[in-house]
Amino acid sequence: MRKITRTRRPIITGDPDSPFEKIKKYDNEGAEYWSARELARILEYREYKNFIPVIEKAINVCKETGIIVENHFVEINEMVTIGSRAKRELLSMALSRYACYLTIQNADSSKEIVALGQTYFAIQTRKQEVATLAIEDEKRLFLRDELRTHNIQLAGAAKEAGVIEPLDYAIFQDHGYKGLYGGLGAKDIHKYKGLKKSQKILDHMGSTELAANLFRATQAEEKLKRESIKGKTSANSAHYEVGAKVRQTIKELGGTMPEKLPAHDSIKKIEKQKQKFLEQKEEIED
Repeated sequence: MRKITRTRRPIITGDPDSPFEKIKKYDNEGAEYWSARELARILEYREYKNFIPVIEKAINVCKETGIIVENHFVEINEMVTIGSRAKRELLSMALSRYACYLTIQNADSSKEIVALGQTYFAIQTRKQEVATLAIEDEKRLFLRDELRTHNIQLAGAAKEAGVIEPLDYAIFQDHGYKGLYGGLGAKDIHKYKGLKKSQKILDHMGSTELAANLFRATQAEEKLKRESIKGKTSANSAHYEVGAKVRQTIKELGGTMPEKLPAHDSIKKIEKQKQKFLEQKEEIED
């Protein structure tokens, strides 16, 4: 069986005594899933065919929210015990945690077990969301810090190439952005993403966008040094070229163009929260 989701998520451990936790399975790649047939039995559907319309409703909800259905609902064949302890291979479906959440929301809510299941998957899904957000925050903090460091190094390489005055460096940076963002400069990106003039673009990027810009910065620095580029015009062209190459790579991989990625809350907020947490931890340990 193939992996249900395309991205690895933190494993969330639920109540071990829950009937829903007991039927949880893992595929060969370690992704958790639930058998639709087993879930139907837990939810007291005597015949699986009566549970299929419930799954179909859940799939429709998934489609309407714009989430890729195949990442959460996967058709499988599984061995099912029939009369006289004989086993037969029957069509079923592997459901992700989110798929179970949607499915159980569309089940017969008059049953007590369904109400329990709705609570279970609502809580576990929320825990997964929180854990995923925490990982994203850490990735953003790490990448933003790396980008600060490499922007300083890029500025040094640009200076060696002849980009000395602050205005010239701003123009140099704009060329890198224009290459990566399909012709959009810093001011254009601000406007496109709905940011205020006082807000720094890099502070409102998610980890994917930060990673793209980090690659742009490191490769631009290397190009300036490797090719011993001299002159503001040549440096600007080199930075634009690197940005355009990174953009082309994203396109070839089927990724989302950086200007289409959403703006996030300021990373300053996350930095303050982490600093406060570390200070509280130190007080407790003292």
